[in-house]
Amino acid sequence: MLCNKGVFQAGALLCLFLTTAAYADPDDYVRTPTVEYGEHEIDFKTGVQRNRDSSSESAYSIGYGFTPTPWWFTEVYAKYAKPAGESTKFDAWEWENRFQLTETGKYPVDVGFLLEVERPQDHAEGYELTYGPMFQTLWNQYQFNFNVLFQRHVHASEVFDTELHYQMQVKRLGNTEKLDWGVQAFGNVGQWDNWRSSSKQEFKIGPALFGKIKTGTKQAISWNTALLAGTNNATPNTTLRLQMEYEF
Repeated sequence: MLCNKGVFQAGALLCLFLTTAAYADPDDYVRTPTVEYGEHEIDFKTGVQRNRDSSSESAYSIGYGFTPTPWWFTEVYAKYAKPAGESTKFDAWEWENRFQLTETGKYPVDVGFLLEVERPQDHAEGYELTYGPMFQTLWNQYQFNFNVLFQRHVHASEVFDTELHYQMQVKRLGNTEKLDWGVQAFGNVGQWDNWRSSSKQEFKIGPALFGKIKTGTKQAISWNTALLAGTNNATPNTTLRLQMEYEF
């Protein structure tokens, strides 16, 4: 299950600078495979994107999560969306679960598994499932993340393709937690077993900032934000996303 550290790092760097695909909601974020036992958090995510036709849309969510075991993080949150030309409305409930499969730092690559269950407000869409492996490794002062996620609908009134999404991140780890910089990218190749042509795959990439402010012995506010540029006409022109967590 674990891959060679040097191969993974080279692959992650190569992928980050290829412009062949990707997709994410405006407020989507990069999941990580490690969890901190006993931690609770209130999580807020938001994002706005400018489409190719100059329209804009946004989304945000708020949730509560905690780690009931040393290897399992779970969170429930409410999602809201503002489609182009419409007002903000409730969009879905989502239950996120992240499972840490390897001990942090024991192997060259930390491995986890993501399982999300979403119940859209439009019940005709059934339930949306997102699942797949998450990988993380360190090299010098850099942290690399790469996630491969499948997304499908069940109990829907119509047939949806099972899509293959991916997320990538490079984060420089400085001498302080207050501010770090890096790169984030999100992609979607389309149907998992029948990829779209590269010009029709969605891919956005851009610079990111990361910060953490301690507010007490076991309390802190963590945040990350990114400005992402679409690389083709199948992707929104620009996306600005932000995530903030109050950890306690």
